[in-house]
Amino acid sequence: MTYVKSLLTAARTIEIEEASMRDTIEDGWVRLRLATASICGTDMHYFRHFANAGFYLDHPVSLGHEACAYVEAPNGSDFAPGQLVAINPVIECGVCECCATGDINMCATKRFPGSATTRPHIDGFFRQYFDFPARCLRRVAEGVKPEHLTFAEPLACAMHSVNRAGIGSGDRVLVTGCGPMGLLAVVGAVAKGAEVEVTDLKAEAIAAAQTVGAKSGYVIGAAAPPTASYDVVIEASGSPHAYNYALDAVRKQGRIGILSLIQPSPVPINLHLNALKEVTVVGSILFTKEFDEAVALIEAGTVDFDAITAGRFPVSEAQAACELMASGEAVGKVLIVPA
Repeated sequence: MTYVKSLLTAARTIEIEEASMRDTIEDGWVRLRLATASICGTDMHYFRHFANAGFYLDHPVSLGHEACAYVEAPNGSDFAPGQLVAINPVIECGVCECCATGDINMCATKRFPGSATTRPHIDGFFRQYFDFPARCLRRVAEGVKPEHLTFAEPLACAMHSVNRAGIGSGDRVLVTGCGPMGLLAVVGAVAKGAEVEVTDLKAEAIAAAQTVGAKSGYVIGAAAPPTASYDVVIEASGSPHAYNYALDAVRKQGRIGILSLIQPSPVPINLHLNALKEVTVVGSILFTKEFDEAVALIEAGTVDFDAITAGRFPVSEAQAACELMASGEAVGKVLIVPA
């Protein structure tokens, strides 16, 4: 079987090739046909730099770890041919102490597609066909749209940050940054019953946040959120400036959840406010139980994911899709479809 595959060969260079699937499928794995994938901020780091967070790619790789797919060949599993499934991209070892407690995100030997953290690298999902472990697949209710289901993985990451920060009903929450992850943090916090406000550099990004439940927002440079007013702040922009906003905006003995990967910067951080306000700061990476929570929220059909979708591109135009994301002009997720 031949298929179309996108391959990141160097920084900002994606080549399209015709590849062949293996004749055999590994035991415990399922052959899948891409339904919809979406571009993540991590993909953007690899696209721009051929590296992310200090991990450099050894060789060309297909990007993409946010996707859903149709079962092409069940390979002895109890999935049905043609069935739409959500894909949890974390291939955990299943035997370590972290896996035993359900903390698969902390598994030291987990494998992850489209990432330099896994050696040898595993190709990601920006291709028409691929094989993946059956245990990582989730059935979904009839009628779920693939272009919504592709949000399961990033929504799970956002919900993990929301849960780590202890957001609950009635909490006043600020989300700094209305990129795709910030928008999904709004979705997660609203689902917990919180009242959510946002900040961003773009008015249109704040408008997108309001379509998924944010009460109001502040355009940076034109207005600022009130100081010492929020029970929880979720930092989703990756900017050290935004972290300073968070320290200013959170109330005394409030909580800050770090959803973004704040990159090293010469910008000074006002860390003294952590002590003076007795702020609790919690990081988050990937997800645990939240993947199933995210799938359930998507199945409920209460979130307008179309409102936070910025565009759709076939696999053969993955370069253009990544260029759009890299431009900073997209508001919401850019999707990849088979053709």
